[in-house]
Amino acid sequence: MERALDEYIAAAPQPQRSGMHAVLALARRPRGAVLLNRIPPLAQIGRTLLAMERYEEPSVARSLGWDAEAVVAHGRALRRAEGRP
Repeated sequence: MERALDEYIAAAPQPQRSGMHAVLALARRPRGAVLLNRIPPLAQIGRTLLAMERYEEPSVARSLGWDAEAVVAHGRALRRAEGRP
């Protein structure tokens, strides 16, 4: 299963897609993060991409008020109540 961040990056146009892959690869490494800090907009993009990646972890998502399983269960209950498959 492809992760949501990978899908997000894959949906970007080619120049941005390559750039996001490069920034994310740098942001994941301590020395890369130091390099990115020399260019504040790139550092912000790197931090944002790392944060987006962490949101996919169920424990982080639940701590932020997002429980995917609860949303799916609620949607299924609504569909059953409306008589839809």
